[in-house]
Amino acid sequence: MLAELEMFVALANEAHFGRAAERCGVTQPSLSAAIKRLEDQLGVRLVERGSRYRGLTPEGRRAIDWAHRIVADARALRDDMRSAREGIAGHLRLAVIPTALAMTERLTRPLLARSPGLTVEIRSSTAAEAAQRLDGLDADAAITYLGTPSARRVEIPLYAERYYLLSRGAGAEDGAIPWEEVAARPLCLLTEDMQNRRILDALMLGAGAGRAPRLTSNSVIALIAHVRSGGWETVLPEATAALFAGDPSLVSRPVAQEGAAPVVGLVATAREPQVPALAALLDAARTGP
Repeated sequence: MLAELEMFVALANEAHFGRAAERCGVTQPSLSAAIKRLEDQLGVRLVERGSRYRGLTPEGRRAIDWAHRIVADARALRDDMRSAREGIAGHLRLAVIPTALAMTERLTRPLLARSPGLTVEIRSSTAAEAAQRLDGLDADAAITYLGTPSARRVEIPLYAERYYLLSRGAGAEDGAIPWEEVAARPLCLLTEDMQNRRILDALMLGAGAGRAPRLTSNSVIALIAHVRSGGWETVLPEATAALFAGDPSLVSRPVAQEGAAPVVGLVATAREPQVPALAALLDAARTGP
């Protein structure tokens, strides 16, 4: 049944028979047959069928919670046994919001240095995608904005987000720039599906100066390319802005802090025991680099 549950989880995540089959490394007919076997074993219909995937049945939505738990436990058991043989090993998957990508190496570099049998995969994700990937077992941990604490999650604060205005130019300007002045600049910002963008919009609106940017992208690299070309400016968190500190064509200026700064942290599903690789990552986050 475990193989069928793995395919059921993949189908629920992908919402598409073909993509789920590709993820599982099987043909689409094989995946469909596995789902049918699982339905026969459980005695209920799990998937609404038609010419294409139409979602889970009410029984399927109940079953997916059990499937997540069983598959997660099975994966944890495999990783734990491998680590017992080889030390910290396995494959660790991180979902990271774009504005935190620059700081991930503070955690992964020392962890990988101590664990030659470990590999790490980092995927850029919106905050909503990161939460979905954790829930769907598509990520082992996420670096994202911290919200309301939950007993289902382990949350470790990493840093408070501070912002910098990046412009084309030479030399440095003195003092922090207020948000109302930032809003008046020719801004290019992240897209509205990014929580960072929603935070910036709220800060500018709170200063009485909200205005939609004429250019948006889900890529920080695209924003920096436009700033370098001239005529555009952008706002980035400190860790990301620091990546471009050595660029002589760019000027970085802090934005005046307004209220409590958003906190970014490492988030994982609470379980005891944690698999060794994830436990080591959580320890690295708690102790710092």
